Amino acid sequence: MTSDLTPKAADESTRAITATGIDLDPADFERASRGLIAQIPNGRIETEFGVVWDQSRYGFIDDSVNHPDSVHPGLWRQARLNGIHGLFEVMPGVWQARGYDLSNITFVAGDRGWIVIDPLTAAPCAAACLDLANATLGEREVVAVLYTHSHVDHFGGVHGVTDEDAVAAGRCRIIAPEHFLAEAVSENVIAGPAMARRAHYQFGPLLAPGPRGHVDCGLGRSVPFWRPGLIAPTEEIVETGQELVVDGVRIVFQLTPGTEAPAEMNFHFPDLDLLCMAENCTHTMHNLIPIRGAQVRDALDWSFYVDEAIELFADRSEVLIASHHWPRFGREDLHRFLVLQRDLYRWVHDQTMRFANHGWTPTEIAEHLEMPVEFRSQGHTSGYYGHLVHNVKAVYQRYLSWYDGNPAHLWMLPETERARRYVDLAGGPDRVVEVASTAIADGDHRWAAELLNHLVFAHPDDTRARALQADVLEQLGYRSESATFRNAYLTGAQELRHGSLPAEPVRAGGFVGALTSRQFFDSLAVRLRAEDAAEPRAPLVVAFSDRDERWRLSVSNRTLHAVQLPSGDDAGDPAGAGAGVGVSLERAVLSGLIDRTIDLDDGRIEFFGQPGGRDSLAWLLSVIDTFETNFHIVEP
Repeated sequence: MTSDLTPKAADESTRAITATGIDLDPADFERASRGLIAQIPNGRIETEFGVVWDQSRYGFIDDSVNHPDSVHPGLWRQARLNGIHGLFEVMPGVWQARGYDLSNITFVAGDRGWIVIDPLTAAPCAAACLDLANATLGEREVVAVLYTHSHVDHFGGVHGVTDEDAVAAGRCRIIAPEHFLAEAVSENVIAGPAMARRAHYQFGPLLAPGPRGHVDCGLGRSVPFWRPGLIAPTEEIVETGQELVVDGVRIVFQLTPGTEAPAEMNFHFPDLDLLCMAENCTHTMHNLIPIRGAQVRDALDWSFYVDEAIELFADRSEVLIASHHWPRFGREDLHRFLVLQRDLYRWVHDQTMRFANHGWTPTEIAEHLEMPVEFRSQGHTSGYYGHLVHNVKAVYQRYLSWYDGNPAHLWMLPETERARRYVDLAGGPDRVVEVASTAIADGDHRWAAELLNHLVFAHPDDTRARALQADVLEQLGYRSESATFRNAYLTGAQELRHGSLPAEPVRAGGFVGALTSRQFFDSLAVRLRAEDAAEPRAPLVVAFSDRDERWRLSVSNRTLHAVQLPSGDDAGDPAGAGAGVGVSLERAVLSGLIDRTIDLDDGRIEFFGQPGGRDSLAWLLSVIDTFETNFHIVEP
């Protein structure tokens, strides 16, 4: 790759940016530390398979109030706050464990056990926090789990606090907003492989912690090294104002669909004067579309639902908690917090569409808009996770699509082909390097990155281009207030220098057991290699022996369709195949066949109906694509 593989120092133009001072509310440090009663030693969580979480790797942040010139001062402050870890008493009967995952886990004492809010991303992290709570506060059984929304860092660690047996036996309730399961699946299965790869850039898990490497993720320190799981909800909240009594604790819910997640809810504890704002109001400007990819979030609805929460709950709340960061204490303080959060998302929405209606393109609007002082003066409305230029483009996309209206942009050439032609137009690789070097010397790193991106895509083996582009991306990362932008830039630089990790087949994750069969087959249809599926084939009936379900799979015009059939042995054979061909197996076995971890000789597979079931299944498996991890991003 490149001759110099080490991170560089901040250059003069970067130092001029990162030297800028900030003046934000010092009370955040008191809020983030308030109520600390216990800690996991060194903030380190290990299993027999290795370290899952380790705050101690970030001691370089805890040891210095002053930020290095390779980190934006606002992001350094956020990283210091996110490093305050432990079990905190929020109020009598309510505790939070913070700093042991990207998100928070909250414990509410019920009549006989724990009500857990958001069991983190990873089971070992959730289990360690539960152990800390039990050891400090007294042993309690987990009697309910509340998922605030459909993002993995709020349900993926559920097996660390309960299990399927406890849920099936009714000993533990799982409560979630309406459509939770469908949305969790849509985000983590249908688009899972692509999103997981892009998440490497957003969260930077492969960057080494350090002043020139990983410092934070904005929402929290980092992401744990563990595969998430999922237990399906047993109860859904279907309307605002719905009230449940959970282990003797009254909870009033507010549905907030289409805000930070497609399925999300805030809720209020009327007997505790406690308000949970899920991830709709945290101590950062959030993403209206994350750079890892997701559905565009509705900034207008987001503002509306925060306003609705103010009207419903603010005057009856003394403490506000959220799924990330630290609480707000006192009615007046939390009211100010909510108002500014509400106005932030409304401002981004309204001003973006104001200029869009003047005919401005998303890049023009993003370049023009600057955060007003009302938002810049507060840490919780600064862009440590979301970024204004990205949020502007998200609002524009929601209303007007990705297309800016210019026909020249309607059907552009693929990136590699454009790159070759631009490099030729510039006069060849040497000329591109020359112009990019001048731009770097002038502090114009954004222009240099665009030039060098063309050169890398046209000539990916050009070591000069790779080295120079890595240096440029690195400087842009150092300047970024947003942790996600910093992580993306630095990960791109690292992969240009070292290459990406080897590609491996994507296997079914911990979500597969919680999927409905419809969702399972929808995810399978995305993997059909249409170019190899033109051959007419008789439908195949698949009977799931562990679910009392039968499905007819057929391929029509190179698309895969699954239709559920009546259950039972009405056709006189166990598969219900009747005159067709059928296979009976557990759904996990079919998942293993798709992942190539099980073969057709497995003894758990039975064929029924007319001859040919084995051949039909073999053919179907042969036209199912294999997704791979670690596809290229900063090179072709």
